[in-house]
Amino acid sequence: MPSWSKLTLFVAVAAALSPAVEGHRPLKARAFGRRAPAAKKSVIIEMFEWSWDSIAAECTTFIGPAGYGYVQVNPPQEHIQGDSWWTDYQAVSYQLTSKHGNRDQFANMVKTCHSAGVGVIVDTLWNHMSGLDSATGYAGSSFTKYNYPGIYQNQDFHSCRHGINNWNNATEVQTCELAGLADLATETEYVRSRLAQFGNDLLSLDVDGLRLDAAKHMAVGDISNILSRLNKNGKNIYITQEVVFGAGQPVTPNEYTQTGDVQEFRFTDALRDAFTHSSQLSDLQNLDNRGWVPSAQANVLVANHDTERNSGNLNTNSPSNIYVLANIFALAHPYGTPTILSGYSFSLSNTNAGAPNGGAGTCSGNGGANGWICQHRWQAIAGMVGFRNAVGNAAMTSWTAPEGQRIAFGRGALGFVAINNEDSEWSTTFATTLPDGSYCDVVGGSLSNGQCTGSTFAVSGGSFSATVPARGAIAVHAGAKRA
Repeated sequence: MPSWSKLTLFVAVAAALSPAVEGHRPLKARAFGRRAPAAKKSVIIEMFEWSWDSIAAECTTFIGPAGYGYVQVNPPQEHIQGDSWWTDYQAVSYQLTSKHGNRDQFANMVKTCHSAGVGVIVDTLWNHMSGLDSATGYAGSSFTKYNYPGIYQNQDFHSCRHGINNWNNATEVQTCELAGLADLATETEYVRSRLAQFGNDLLSLDVDGLRLDAAKHMAVGDISNILSRLNKNGKNIYITQEVVFGAGQPVTPNEYTQTGDVQEFRFTDALRDAFTHSSQLSDLQNLDNRGWVPSAQANVLVANHDTERNSGNLNTNSPSNIYVLANIFALAHPYGTPTILSGYSFSLSNTNAGAPNGGAGTCSGNGGANGWICQHRWQAIAGMVGFRNAVGNAAMTSWTAPEGQRIAFGRGALGFVAINNEDSEWSTTFATTLPDGSYCDVVGGSLSNGQCTGSTFAVSGGSFSATVPARGAIAVHAGAKRA
Protein backbone atom coordinates (compact mmCIF):
# COMPACT_ATOMS: atom_id res chain seq x y z
CA MET A 1 0.00 0.00 0.00
CA PRO A 2 1.43 3.44 -0.84
CA SER A 3 2.83 5.09 2.25
CA TRP A 4 0.95 8.34 1.82
CA SER A 5 -2.34 6.45 1.77
CA LYS A 6 -1.54 4.39 4.84
CA LEU A 7 -0.57 7.39 6.90
CA THR A 8 -3.63 9.41 5.96
CA LEU A 9 -6.08 6.56 6.40
CA PHE A 10 -4.86 4.98 9.59
CA VAL A 11 -4.32 8.15 11.55
CA ALA A 12 -7.92 9.06 10.73
CA VAL A 13 -9.48 5.77 11.78
CA ALA A 14 -7.26 4.69 14.66
CA ALA A 15 -9.31 6.25 17.40
CA ALA A 16 -12.53 4.76 16.07
CA LEU A 17 -11.13 1.26 16.31
CA SER A 18 -9.21 1.26 19.57
CA PRO A 19 -7.04 3.63 21.56
CA ALA A 20 -4.17 1.25 20.88
CA VAL A 21 -4.47 1.20 17.09
CA GLU A 22 -1.67 3.16 15.41
CA GLY A 23 -0.91 1.27 12.26
CA HIS A 24 -1.90 0.07 8.91
CA ARG A 25 -5.13 1.18 8.56
CA PRO A 26 0.40 -3.38 -4.12
CA LEU A 27 10.50 -10.86 -14.27
CA LYS A 28 13.44 -11.14 -12.98
CA ALA A 29 15.73 -9.97 -10.31
CA ARG A 30 19.26 -10.21 -11.58
CA ALA A 31 19.87 -13.44 -9.75
CA PHE A 32 16.30 -14.44 -9.06
CA GLY A 33 13.96 -15.03 -11.98
CA ARG A 34 12.32 -13.44 -14.99
CA ARG A 35 11.63 -9.74 -14.98
CA ALA A 36 7.98 -9.84 -16.00
CA PRO A 37 5.11 -12.25 -16.52
CA ALA A 38 4.96 -14.22 -19.75
CA ALA A 39 4.26 -11.95 -22.70
CA LYS A 40 1.32 -14.00 -24.01
CA LYS A 41 -0.77 -13.71 -20.82
CA SER A 42 0.70 -10.87 -18.81
CA VAL A 43 -2.33 -9.08 -17.36
CA ILE A 44 -2.72 -9.29 -13.57
CA ILE A 45 -5.99 -8.84 -11.65
CA GLU A 46 -5.79 -7.56 -8.09
CA MET A 47 -8.64 -9.59 -6.57
CA PHE A 48 -8.93 -7.27 -3.62
CA GLU A 49 -10.47 -8.82 -0.50
CA TRP A 50 -11.82 -11.87 -2.32
CA SER A 51 -11.94 -15.11 -0.31
CA TRP A 52 -9.76 -17.99 -1.49
CA ASP A 53 -12.78 -20.12 -2.38
CA SER A 54 -14.36 -17.36 -4.47
CA ILE A 55 -11.09 -16.68 -6.32
CA ALA A 56 -10.80 -20.38 -7.13
CA ALA A 57 -14.32 -20.41 -8.54
CA GLU A 58 -13.78 -17.23 -10.55
CA CYS A 59 -10.50 -18.54 -12.01
CA THR A 60 -12.42 -21.48 -13.42
CA THR A 61 -15.57 -19.63 -14.47
CA PHE A 62 -14.16 -16.48 -16.03
CA ILE A 63 -10.55 -15.44 -15.36
CA GLY A 64 -8.88 -18.36 -17.11
CA PRO A 65 -11.19 -18.43 -20.14
CA ALA A 66 -10.90 -14.63 -20.52
CA GLY A 67 -7.13 -14.87 -20.92
CA TYR A 68 -5.89 -13.20 -17.74
CA GLY A 69 -2.44 -14.34 -16.74
CA TYR A 70 -2.41 -13.85 -12.98
CA VAL A 71 -4.47 -13.03 -9.93
CA GLN A 72 -2.91 -10.97 -7.16
CA VAL A 73 -4.39 -11.97 -3.81
CA ASN A 74 -4.44 -10.32 -0.39
CA PRO A 75 -1.85 -11.20 2.26
CA PRO A 76 -2.73 -14.74 3.41
CA GLN A 77 -1.01 -14.66 6.80
CA GLU A 78 -2.67 -14.21 10.18
CA HIS A 79 -3.65 -10.60 10.86
CA ILE A 80 -5.42 -8.62 13.57
CA GLN A 81 -9.12 -9.15 14.05
CA GLY A 82 -11.67 -6.87 12.43
CA ASP A 83 -13.66 -6.56 9.22
CA SER A 84 -11.96 -3.45 7.80
CA TRP A 85 -9.90 -4.15 4.69
CA TRP A 86 -6.69 -2.81 6.21
CA THR A 87 -6.60 -5.40 8.99
CA ASP A 88 -5.06 -7.70 6.35
CA TYR A 89 -1.94 -5.52 6.42
CA GLN A 90 -1.38 -5.76 10.19
CA ALA A 91 0.50 -9.04 10.38
CA VAL A 92 0.41 -11.16 13.56
CA SER A 93 2.06 -14.44 12.56
CA TYR A 94 3.00 -16.49 9.53
CA GLN A 95 0.16 -18.96 9.87
CA LEU A 96 -1.83 -19.06 6.64
CA THR A 97 -5.11 -18.38 8.39
CA SER A 98 -6.96 -15.15 7.67
CA LYS A 99 -10.46 -13.89 7.08
CA HIS A 100 -10.07 -15.04 3.47
CA GLY A 101 -9.62 -18.69 4.39
CA ASN A 102 -7.24 -21.24 5.86
CA ARG A 103 -4.13 -22.91 4.52
CA ASP A 104 -6.00 -25.72 2.79
CA GLN A 105 -8.34 -23.28 1.08
CA PHE A 106 -5.40 -21.14 -0.01
CA ALA A 107 -3.57 -24.17 -1.43
CA ASN A 108 -6.72 -25.30 -3.23
CA MET A 109 -7.15 -21.83 -4.73
CA VAL A 110 -3.60 -21.90 -6.13
CA LYS A 111 -4.12 -25.38 -7.57
CA THR A 112 -7.52 -24.52 -9.05
CA CYS A 113 -6.29 -21.30 -10.66
CA HIS A 114 -3.33 -23.18 -12.14
CA SER A 115 -5.73 -25.69 -13.65
CA ALA A 116 -7.48 -22.75 -15.32
CA GLY A 117 -4.16 -21.44 -16.66
CA VAL A 118 -3.92 -18.58 -14.14
CA GLY A 119 -0.91 -17.84 -11.95
CA VAL A 120 -1.12 -16.54 -8.37
CA ILE A 121 0.81 -13.53 -7.03
CA VAL A 122 0.71 -13.07 -3.25
CA ASP A 123 0.70 -9.66 -1.56
CA THR A 124 3.52 -10.12 0.96
CA LEU A 125 4.37 -8.24 4.17
CA TRP A 126 8.11 -8.14 4.84
CA ASN A 127 8.48 -4.62 6.19
CA HIS A 128 6.39 -4.76 9.33
CA MET A 129 4.07 -6.52 11.73
CA SER A 130 1.05 -4.95 13.49
CA GLY A 131 0.62 -1.50 14.97
CA LEU A 132 -1.56 -2.60 17.91
CA ASP A 133 -0.05 -2.42 21.41
CA SER A 134 -1.46 -5.86 22.18
CA ALA A 135 -4.23 -8.11 20.93
CA THR A 136 -5.11 -11.58 19.71
CA GLY A 137 -4.87 -12.31 16.01
CA TYR A 138 -7.40 -13.87 13.69
CA ALA A 139 -6.08 -17.39 14.32
CA GLY A 140 -5.75 -16.88 18.08
CA SER A 141 -2.11 -15.78 18.33
CA SER A 142 -1.50 -13.36 21.22
CA PHE A 143 1.12 -10.63 20.84
CA THR A 144 2.34 -7.24 21.94
CA LYS A 145 3.66 -4.71 19.48
CA TYR A 146 7.32 -5.78 19.68
CA ASN A 147 6.88 -9.33 20.94
CA TYR A 148 5.36 -12.02 18.76
CA PRO A 149 5.92 -15.27 20.69
CA GLY A 150 7.94 -17.81 18.77
CA ILE A 151 8.55 -15.36 15.93
CA TYR A 152 9.98 -11.96 16.90
CA GLN A 153 11.11 -10.13 20.02
CA ASN A 154 12.08 -6.55 20.80
CA GLN A 155 15.55 -6.80 19.22
CA ASP A 156 14.06 -7.83 15.87
CA PHE A 157 12.54 -4.39 15.31
CA HIS A 158 14.19 -1.09 14.50
CA SER A 159 14.94 1.20 17.43
CA CYS A 160 13.13 4.13 15.80
CA ARG A 161 9.77 3.70 17.52
CA HIS A 162 7.95 6.64 15.94
CA GLY A 163 6.50 7.57 12.57
CA ILE A 164 8.40 8.94 9.59
CA ASN A 165 8.84 12.64 10.22
CA ASN A 166 11.27 13.46 7.42
CA TRP A 167 10.66 11.78 4.08
CA ASN A 168 13.86 13.34 2.75
CA ASN A 169 15.85 11.20 5.17
CA ALA A 170 16.35 7.72 3.72
CA THR A 171 17.23 6.25 7.12
CA GLU A 172 13.93 7.43 8.60
CA VAL A 173 11.96 6.16 5.60
CA GLN A 174 13.47 2.69 5.98
CA THR A 175 13.86 2.29 9.74
CA CYS A 176 11.07 4.32 11.37
CA GLU A 177 7.46 3.18 11.60
CA LEU A 178 5.22 3.55 8.61
CA ALA A 179 1.87 4.63 10.06
CA GLY A 180 2.78 3.18 13.46
CA LEU A 181 3.51 -0.36 12.23
CA ALA A 182 6.22 -2.28 14.09
CA ASP A 183 9.16 -1.99 11.67
CA LEU A 184 11.19 -5.16 11.20
CA ALA A 185 15.00 -4.93 11.25
CA THR A 186 15.38 -6.50 7.82
CA GLU A 187 19.15 -5.97 7.86
CA THR A 188 19.57 -8.57 10.62
CA GLU A 189 20.34 -12.22 9.99
CA TYR A 190 17.45 -13.60 12.02
CA VAL A 191 14.76 -11.40 10.45
CA ARG A 192 16.03 -12.15 6.97
CA SER A 193 16.02 -15.88 7.62
CA ARG A 194 12.52 -15.75 9.13
CA LEU A 195 11.10 -13.79 6.21
CA ALA A 196 12.75 -16.17 3.76
CA GLN A 197 11.17 -19.07 5.68
CA PHE A 198 7.77 -17.46 5.16
CA GLY A 199 8.49 -16.84 1.48
CA ASN A 200 9.56 -20.45 1.02
CA ASP A 201 6.39 -21.65 2.69
CA LEU A 202 4.37 -19.73 0.10
CA LEU A 203 6.55 -21.10 -2.70
CA SER A 204 6.04 -24.63 -1.37
CA LEU A 205 2.36 -24.14 -2.20
CA ASP A 206 3.37 -23.34 -5.80
CA VAL A 207 2.61 -19.61 -5.88
CA ASP A 208 3.94 -17.79 -8.93
CA GLY A 209 4.95 -14.41 -7.60
CA LEU A 210 5.16 -11.99 -4.71
CA ARG A 211 4.07 -8.38 -4.44
CA LEU A 212 6.27 -6.78 -1.81
CA ASP A 213 4.09 -4.35 0.12
CA ALA A 214 5.88 -1.20 1.37
CA ALA A 215 9.09 -2.17 -0.42
CA LYS A 216 10.16 1.49 -0.32
CA HIS A 217 10.54 1.10 3.44
CA MET A 218 13.12 -1.69 3.11
CA ALA A 219 16.64 -1.23 1.79
CA VAL A 220 17.23 -2.78 -1.64
CA GLY A 221 20.08 -4.84 -0.19
CA ASP A 222 17.74 -6.35 2.40
CA ILE A 223 15.22 -7.36 -0.25
CA SER A 224 17.96 -8.80 -2.45
CA ASN A 225 19.33 -10.86 0.44
CA ILE A 226 15.93 -12.30 1.34
CA LEU A 227 15.14 -13.12 -2.30
CA SER A 228 18.46 -14.94 -2.62
CA ARG A 229 17.33 -17.36 0.11
CA LEU A 230 14.12 -18.41 -1.62
CA ASN A 231 13.84 -21.91 -3.03
CA LYS A 232 12.50 -21.46 -6.54
CA ASN A 233 12.75 -25.15 -7.40
CA GLY A 234 13.49 -24.26 -11.00
CA LYS A 235 10.45 -22.01 -11.28
CA ASN A 236 10.50 -18.40 -12.43
CA ILE A 237 8.99 -16.27 -9.66
CA TYR A 238 7.57 -12.86 -10.48
CA ILE A 239 8.48 -10.05 -8.09
CA THR A 240 6.70 -6.69 -8.09
CA GLN A 241 7.45 -4.04 -5.48
CA GLU A 242 5.41 -1.17 -4.08
CA VAL A 243 7.65 1.90 -4.22
CA VAL A 244 5.75 5.20 -4.35
CA PHE A 245 7.63 8.07 -5.97
CA GLY A 246 8.01 11.24 -3.93
CA ALA A 247 9.41 14.35 -5.62
CA GLY A 248 12.89 15.07 -4.31
CA GLN A 249 12.90 12.09 -1.95
CA PRO A 250 16.10 10.04 -1.74
CA VAL A 251 14.39 6.61 -1.95
CA THR A 252 13.29 6.21 -5.56
CA PRO A 253 11.41 3.53 -7.53
CA ASN A 254 14.22 3.17 -10.07
CA GLU A 255 16.73 1.80 -7.55
CA TYR A 256 14.48 -1.23 -6.92
CA THR A 257 14.63 -2.51 -10.50
CA GLN A 258 17.59 -4.68 -9.50
CA THR A 259 15.30 -6.85 -7.35
CA GLY A 260 12.25 -7.15 -9.63
CA ASP A 261 9.48 -5.16 -11.25
CA VAL A 262 8.38 -1.94 -9.58
CA GLN A 263 4.86 -0.53 -9.37
CA GLU A 264 5.13 2.79 -11.20
CA PHE A 265 2.67 5.19 -9.59
CA ARG A 266 3.82 8.06 -11.79
CA PHE A 267 1.97 6.24 -14.57
CA THR A 268 -1.15 6.19 -12.37
CA ASP A 269 -0.85 9.92 -11.75
CA ALA A 270 -0.19 10.71 -15.41
CA LEU A 271 -3.34 8.87 -16.52
CA ARG A 272 -5.41 10.58 -13.83
CA ASP A 273 -4.18 14.00 -14.99
CA ALA A 274 -4.64 13.27 -18.69
CA PHE A 275 -8.14 11.82 -18.45
CA THR A 276 -9.34 14.58 -16.12
CA HIS A 277 -8.00 17.19 -18.58
CA SER A 278 -5.31 18.45 -16.20
CA SER A 279 -2.96 17.47 -19.02
CA GLN A 280 -3.45 15.95 -22.46
CA LEU A 281 -3.82 12.38 -23.71
CA SER A 282 -1.66 13.44 -26.66
CA ASP A 283 1.29 13.71 -24.24
CA LEU A 284 1.17 9.98 -23.43
CA GLN A 285 2.76 8.60 -26.59
CA ASN A 286 6.24 7.81 -25.30
CA LEU A 287 6.28 6.97 -21.59
CA ASP A 288 9.76 5.48 -21.60
CA ASN A 289 11.53 8.84 -21.88
CA ARG A 290 10.31 10.40 -18.63
CA GLY A 291 12.85 8.96 -16.23
CA TRP A 292 10.31 6.47 -14.89
CA VAL A 293 11.04 2.81 -14.26
CA PRO A 294 11.90 1.30 -17.68
CA SER A 295 8.95 -0.32 -19.41
CA ALA A 296 10.33 -3.85 -19.09
CA GLN A 297 10.48 -3.43 -15.31
CA ALA A 298 7.34 -1.37 -14.67
CA ASN A 299 4.15 -2.79 -13.19
CA VAL A 300 1.43 -0.25 -14.03
CA LEU A 301 -2.11 0.35 -12.81
CA VAL A 302 -4.96 2.81 -13.20
CA ALA A 303 -6.06 2.19 -9.62
CA ASN A 304 -5.39 -0.16 -6.75
CA HIS A 305 -6.95 -0.63 -3.31
CA ASP A 306 -5.07 2.40 -1.97
CA THR A 307 -5.36 4.92 -4.76
CA GLU A 308 -9.09 4.39 -5.31
CA ARG A 309 -9.71 5.50 -1.73
CA ASN A 310 -7.93 8.82 -2.13
CA SER A 311 -9.99 11.77 -3.31
CA GLY A 312 -9.20 12.95 -6.81
CA ASN A 313 -7.81 9.65 -8.09
CA LEU A 314 -9.51 7.55 -10.73
CA ASN A 315 -12.01 4.99 -9.49
CA THR A 316 -15.26 3.39 -10.57
CA ASN A 317 -17.15 6.55 -9.53
CA SER A 318 -15.09 8.83 -11.78
CA PRO A 319 -17.32 10.80 -14.20
CA SER A 320 -17.64 10.54 -17.97
CA ASN A 321 -16.42 6.96 -18.36
CA ILE A 322 -12.81 8.06 -17.78
CA TYR A 323 -12.00 5.13 -15.46
CA VAL A 324 -12.88 2.70 -18.26
CA LEU A 325 -11.01 4.75 -20.86
CA ALA A 326 -7.90 4.86 -18.68
CA ASN A 327 -7.96 1.08 -18.30
CA ILE A 328 -8.34 0.70 -22.07
CA PHE A 329 -5.27 2.90 -22.53
CA ALA A 330 -3.25 0.97 -19.93
CA LEU A 331 -4.04 -2.34 -21.64
CA ALA A 332 -3.35 -0.99 -25.12
CA HIS A 333 -0.13 0.98 -24.53
CA PRO A 334 3.11 -1.04 -24.57
CA TYR A 335 4.52 0.57 -21.41
CA GLY A 336 4.75 -1.78 -18.43
CA THR A 337 2.93 -4.86 -17.19
CA PRO A 338 -0.68 -3.93 -16.29
CA THR A 339 -2.59 -4.80 -13.13
CA ILE A 340 -6.38 -4.41 -13.18
CA LEU A 341 -8.24 -3.85 -9.90
CA SER A 342 -11.33 -5.93 -9.13
CA GLY A 343 -12.95 -4.80 -5.92
CA TYR A 344 -16.22 -3.82 -4.27
CA SER A 345 -18.42 -0.81 -3.69
CA PHE A 346 -17.78 1.50 -0.75
CA SER A 347 -18.63 5.03 0.24
CA LEU A 348 -15.91 7.68 0.24
CA SER A 349 -17.27 8.59 3.67
CA ASN A 350 -16.36 5.08 4.82
CA THR A 351 -13.19 4.05 3.02
CA ASN A 352 -12.40 1.55 5.78
CA ALA A 353 -15.29 -0.71 4.82
CA GLY A 354 -14.37 -4.34 4.39
CA ALA A 355 -15.58 -6.76 1.77
CA PRO A 356 -19.32 -7.36 1.29
CA ASN A 357 -21.08 -10.71 1.24
CA GLY A 358 -18.80 -12.19 3.89
CA GLY A 359 -15.81 -11.82 1.59
CA ALA A 360 -17.25 -14.16 -1.04
CA GLY A 361 -16.60 -12.40 -4.34
CA THR A 362 -19.64 -12.60 -6.58
CA CYS A 363 -20.02 -11.69 -10.25
CA SER A 364 -22.90 -11.93 -12.67
CA GLY A 365 -22.63 -11.65 -16.44
CA ASN A 366 -20.38 -8.72 -17.31
CA GLY A 367 -20.54 -7.16 -13.87
CA GLY A 368 -20.75 -7.66 -10.14
CA ALA A 369 -23.30 -8.77 -7.58
CA ASN A 370 -23.81 -8.61 -3.81
CA GLY A 371 -21.78 -5.43 -3.47
CA TRP A 372 -18.91 -6.55 -5.71
CA ILE A 373 -17.97 -4.58 -8.82
CA CYS A 374 -16.04 -7.21 -10.80
CA GLN A 375 -14.23 -4.75 -13.07
CA HIS A 376 -12.32 -7.64 -14.61
CA ARG A 377 -15.58 -8.81 -16.22
CA TRP A 378 -16.51 -5.51 -17.82
CA GLN A 379 -16.59 -5.98 -21.59
CA ALA A 380 -14.25 -3.08 -22.28
CA ILE A 381 -11.62 -4.39 -19.87
CA ALA A 382 -11.96 -8.11 -20.62
CA GLY A 383 -11.96 -7.31 -24.34
CA MET A 384 -8.73 -5.34 -23.96
CA VAL A 385 -7.12 -8.27 -22.15
CA GLY A 386 -7.64 -10.23 -25.36
CA PHE A 387 -6.16 -7.26 -27.24
CA ARG A 388 -3.09 -7.28 -24.98
CA ASN A 389 -2.61 -11.01 -25.44
CA ALA A 390 -2.94 -10.67 -29.21
CA VAL A 391 -0.46 -7.81 -29.68
CA GLY A 392 2.15 -9.14 -27.23
CA ASN A 393 5.32 -7.06 -27.43
CA ALA A 394 4.55 -5.45 -30.80
CA ALA A 395 5.79 -1.87 -31.10
CA MET A 396 3.52 1.13 -31.19
CA THR A 397 2.72 2.29 -34.73
CA SER A 398 0.52 4.83 -36.52
CA TRP A 399 0.21 7.22 -33.56
CA THR A 400 -2.20 10.05 -34.26
CA ALA A 401 -3.54 12.79 -32.00
CA PRO A 402 -5.52 15.37 -33.95
CA GLU A 403 -6.63 16.92 -30.65
CA GLY A 404 -5.29 16.78 -27.11
CA GLN A 405 -8.03 14.44 -25.89
CA ARG A 406 -8.27 12.23 -28.96
CA ILE A 407 -5.61 9.64 -29.67
CA ALA A 408 -5.23 6.49 -31.74
CA PHE A 409 -2.38 4.06 -32.30
CA GLY A 410 -1.57 0.60 -33.54
CA ARG A 411 0.47 -2.26 -32.12
CA GLY A 412 2.44 -3.50 -35.10
CA ALA A 413 0.21 -5.31 -37.57
CA LEU A 414 -1.75 -6.95 -34.75
CA GLY A 415 -4.00 -4.33 -33.17
CA PHE A 416 -5.34 -0.78 -33.23
CA VAL A 417 -7.09 1.39 -30.63
CA ALA A 418 -8.73 4.82 -30.69
CA ILE A 419 -9.73 6.74 -27.56
CA ASN A 420 -12.04 9.78 -27.58
CA ASN A 421 -12.08 11.68 -24.28
CA GLU A 422 -14.36 14.43 -25.62
CA ASP A 423 -18.09 15.02 -25.34
CA SER A 424 -18.73 14.60 -29.07
CA GLU A 425 -18.26 11.73 -31.52
CA TRP A 426 -15.03 11.40 -33.50
CA SER A 427 -15.56 10.29 -37.09
CA THR A 428 -12.47 9.83 -39.24
CA THR A 429 -10.43 7.45 -41.36
CA PHE A 430 -7.51 5.86 -39.53
CA ALA A 431 -4.26 4.73 -41.11
CA THR A 432 -3.27 1.28 -39.91
CA THR A 433 -0.76 -1.51 -40.53
CA LEU A 434 -3.45 -4.15 -39.91
CA PRO A 435 -3.97 -6.57 -42.82
CA ASP A 436 -7.13 -6.24 -44.86
CA GLY A 437 -10.15 -7.84 -43.29
CA SER A 438 -13.21 -7.46 -41.10
CA TYR A 439 -12.51 -6.91 -37.38
CA CYS A 440 -14.71 -6.90 -34.26
CA ASP A 441 -14.58 -3.97 -31.84
CA VAL A 442 -13.57 -5.67 -28.58
CA VAL A 443 -14.46 -2.65 -26.43
CA GLY A 444 -18.14 -2.99 -27.20
CA GLY A 445 -18.39 -6.67 -28.08
CA SER A 446 -16.52 -9.79 -29.10
CA LEU A 447 -16.07 -12.39 -31.81
CA SER A 448 -18.58 -15.19 -31.25
CA ASN A 449 -19.23 -18.04 -33.67
CA GLY A 450 -17.56 -16.09 -36.43
CA GLN A 451 -19.71 -12.98 -35.90
CA CYS A 452 -19.17 -9.71 -34.04
CA THR A 453 -21.50 -9.06 -31.12
CA GLY A 454 -20.65 -5.35 -31.36
CA SER A 455 -19.43 -3.09 -34.14
CA THR A 456 -17.45 -4.33 -37.13
CA PHE A 457 -14.71 -2.40 -38.95
CA ALA A 458 -13.39 -3.19 -42.42
CA VAL A 459 -9.70 -2.59 -43.03
CA SER A 460 -8.73 -2.13 -46.67
CA GLY A 461 -5.50 -0.85 -48.16
CA GLY A 462 -4.05 0.31 -44.86
CA SER A 463 -7.00 2.26 -43.50
CA PHE A 464 -10.48 2.00 -42.03
CA SER A 465 -13.24 4.45 -41.24
CA ALA A 466 -14.90 4.61 -37.83
CA THR A 467 -16.93 6.75 -35.49
CA VAL A 468 -15.56 6.67 -31.97
CA PRO A 469 -18.32 7.43 -29.44
CA ALA A 470 -18.14 10.46 -27.18
CA ARG A 471 -16.17 9.53 -24.06
CA GLY A 472 -15.61 6.17 -25.67
CA ALA A 473 -13.14 3.97 -27.49
CA ILE A 474 -12.83 1.28 -30.12
CA ALA A 475 -10.21 -1.45 -30.42
CA VAL A 476 -9.57 -4.22 -32.93
CA HIS A 477 -6.97 -6.96 -33.06
CA ALA A 478 -5.90 -9.97 -35.06
CA GLY A 479 -7.47 -12.38 -32.59
CA ALA A 480 -10.93 -10.92 -33.21
CA LYS A 481 -10.86 -10.93 -37.00
CA ARG A 482 -13.77 -12.46 -38.88
CA ALA A 483 -12.82 -15.26 -41.26
